[in-house]
Amino acid sequence: MVNKSLLNVILVGLGFMLVFTAFQTMGNIQKTILASVQLDDPDFDGKAYYSLAIIYVSFSLFNWTAPSIISVIGPRLSMVIGAGAYTLYMLQFVVPQGWLLYLCSAILGIGAAFIWTGQGNYLTLNSTKENISRYSGIFWCLLQLSLFIGNTFVYFTFRGLEEINKTVRIFVILTLSSVGVGGLLILLFLPKATRDDETEATDKPESPWSAFVGAVKLFCTFNMLLLSITFIYTGLELGFWSGVYSSCIGFTKALPNRKELVGMSGIFMGLGEIIGGGLFGILGNKTVRYGREPIIAAGFVIHVASFIIIYLNLPDESPFFDTFGCAIISSSPFLAILCSFLLGLGDSFYNTQIYAMLGSVYADSSAPAFAIFKFTQCVGASASFIYAESLGLYWQLRILLITVLIGTVSIIIVELRVKKSSAE
Repeated sequence: MVNKSLLNVILVGLGFMLVFTAFQTMGNIQKTILASVQLDDPDFDGKAYYSLAIIYVSFSLFNWTAPSIISVIGPRLSMVIGAGAYTLYMLQFVVPQGWLLYLCSAILGIGAAFIWTGQGNYLTLNSTKENISRYSGIFWCLLQLSLFIGNTFVYFTFRGLEEINKTVRIFVILTLSSVGVGGLLILLFLPKATRDDETEATDKPESPWSAFVGAVKLFCTFNMLLLSITFIYTGLELGFWSGVYSSCIGFTKALPNRKELVGMSGIFMGLGEIIGGGLFGILGNKTVRYGREPIIAAGFVIHVASFIIIYLNLPDESPFFDTFGCAIISSSPFLAILCSFLLGLGDSFYNTQIYAMLGSVYADSSAPAFAIFKFTQCVGASASFIYAESLGLYWQLRILLITVLIGTVSIIIVELRVKKSSAE
């Protein structure tokens, strides 16, 4: 029999899976979609990377208000409001206008602060220290099914196409938007949070001001400052794999069937995320016994390997436009898709451990802890999209290689400090 807390985690995971089937798939193909819009309308001036940067800047700024708002309206309503913002963002692509793209990007950033801080709070309220790692893995696995589902749809829709015409574009947008609405409806009817003992779970009641002050104080602690370095790295690599890398594949003319490979790239990113999330969902109670350090170290090795292969396999100018430019080696579709898988797998290693750490170490202040996580992660993601408009692929990869090293050392130090403190 499925207990109520696990059922709640599954339901919120399904809701997010549908919402992010829409959004993550669109983020993966947005550069390609907007390039097709500009072919139909040369006056269209919307930039995909700037749109994504606005989302994450807005997201990061409003994260500071999210704990205060959640203290008033609760995590479930926060997630519903956030899902509504994602739906609005998807629908604006039906009538593409540069100003509307940027406006809806800013609104989406506000909604993202609502939905993610609410999710972190709701997950924690349904969890105990014993099952938080398992529940985080289950949620992550369900969430990242969105990449597999959405990009499988894109792969078959774009199959055999060299250019994306208006009919195909509208079909993709409306289909993805409808899926997002389904996720919103699931979140609308989420039950109240319940722990394994089936008692209703609640945070300590706080005034909005107290919640804000608490978030600022928590951010200034030594452990959280160290963790924020790791969070920034996860934002930089999030920006890279979710908005830049698949575009690089789609613009590299040396790769056969490159438009199909855009969808295939998203599918294999999703597979990597699902395998990582499923692994820690099934084995969460066992892996936590050996600590988080080995898992984080494995994520480090996987990401470093993927960055080196991408550096060798794709041309420097591939983030910007169609190119016949030469890579260091002959561009290989197999290596391109392998790196998609490795990017997703390594990302799941980092994020599942961050979720589990925040849910256990900061169980009594989960809303501000997750707000800080998303704030700093979004700073990294917005920076990634801003410099993606001007920095070539090779410089982007150099930045990722430096920050993955610093971020990995930082989170391992915090994990060791937490263990030492618990032992005393």
